Amino acid sequence: MSNSPKLFISIGNNEITIIVGRSDELNSFEILEKLIMPIDGIKENKISDLNKVSNLIKRNILLIEQKVNYTFKEIILILDNFETSFLNLSGFKRLNGTQISKENITYILNSLKSYVEEIEKNKKILHIFNSEYCLDKKKLNNLPIGLFGEFYTHELSLALINKNDYKNLESIFKICNLKIKKTLLESFVKGTLINELNSKIDTFFYVQMSDKKSKLFYIENNSIKYEQKFNFGTEIILNDICKITSLNNDVVKNIIFENNNMSDIPQTELLEKKFFKDNQYRKIKKKLIVDVSEARIKEISEIIYKKNVNVENLLNKKKLVFIEIEDKKISNCFQEIFIKCFTLNDLTKIQILEKPRLSELFATADKISSYGWIKEVIPVTKRSESLISRIFRTIFG
Repeated sequence: MSNSPKLFISIGNNEITIIVGRSDELNSFEILEKLIMPIDGIKENKISDLNKVSNLIKRNILLIEQKVNYTFKEIILILDNFETSFLNLSGFKRLNGTQISKENITYILNSLKSYVEEIEKNKKILHIFNSEYCLDKKKLNNLPIGLFGEFYTHELSLALINKNDYKNLESIFKICNLKIKKTLLESFVKGTLINELNSKIDTFFYVQMSDKKSKLFYIENNSIKYEQKFNFGTEIILNDICKITSLNNDVVKNIIFENNNMSDIPQTELLEKKFFKDNQYRKIKKKLIVDVSEARIKEISEIIYKKNVNVENLLNKKKLVFIEIEDKKISNCFQEIFIKCFTLNDLTKIQILEKPRLSELFATADKISSYGWIKEVIPVTKRSESLISRIFRTIFG
């Protein structure tokens, strides 16, 4: 594997991150340079000013190329700021006691491909995953080539993006003299990172909360099957506390910072005078802050997860939930409350996570772009060979 530096660009909700990284012979990933800049020219998950985005990225890429003394020709793009849609569909083949062959699977994949192209003419496929193989109602871990059976079903999970959005991205990087080598959804990268840290975990919900935005995605059998974004974040918890207590935002933040795990606060314990500084002291119970926060977190859990009709049919499956809270103060202060509110029943397992380090996230993206992923069946770059050829080149080698 070449140890030349690679260029990664991540487009998030509030910022664009440019990373130059390199892997050694032991696949250890090192970040050589990084630049993080506020987004300008992207609003409401759409490119609103192509020139602004192009100039911003081009200017900063030139800076980073000068630092590493290397001229890049291609990038690995990680997206979290554009609307994506997901399809989960199955094809089948009646075998009537015969062996399942490569040709049988070719037939299924061709049928599914034609169907997606017909119903999603304005979408581009970013990822396709082999999410499930089933022979005679028995789920299998691998393709059952050569096995005998009566009925075979093959399920695919697809992630798609609006074609015009992707064309705009291609135009931006063309202006920067860069070609998109691979496009990855950030949710897919984070889901893969979870599996890398624990290979036994392949099915879970992931809730991601920043100050102003939240996101839910669902991974099943190492395949991303659903994602939904929300226009609120942990900031609304602070706003509620400010409104009920009449304390300003800075005071509330200081209270949260100095009170780890407020879930066990005694009923009568009051806020200390030091928090009021030049303001007149008022007797406010800490338990009031806990109660207000719990009410809001409970509502958040219901909107995102527990009463979300879009994932209702998924809640009957494994209930492992990871919750990534970007604000460490809120995470430390209300961790037990988040766990309590997001728990469905005794079988639910909740784990609070910190935001992954950049080195972890981009190392995972590098592995995916270099070696592929166990469940992904096609590369995301367009090549001259057909879709089905690429699928079988990936599956069968």
